[in-house]
Amino acid sequence: MTIATPIGKMAVVFEITEADGGIQGVARSDAETVEFLEPVAEGNRLTWSQNVTTPMKLTLDFDVTVEGDAMTGTSRPGLFPPSMVEGTRTPAS
Repeated sequence: MTIATPIGKMAVVFEITEADGGIQGVARSDAETVEFLEPVAEGNRLTWSQNVTTPMKLTLDFDVTVEGDAMTGTSRPGLFPPSMVEGTRTPAS
């Protein structure tokens, strides 16, 4: 995934799985690994929050749509404007 933030593009790997009828996820970047908070899947829409500390301490609220192997949407960092999110699914290894 690429998140187009006001301070530049950030590369992040999202690991999203289904377990016990629900969705779980982890976001990994060069700086940190954080778990998805309260992920909800409705049709092809997925929403969740995550607490990050890099580049600053923020709660990010994600709202994305999955179409085939593509994911697009936004990440809203608190009171700041939303950042565009886009990426492609890679096969599980």
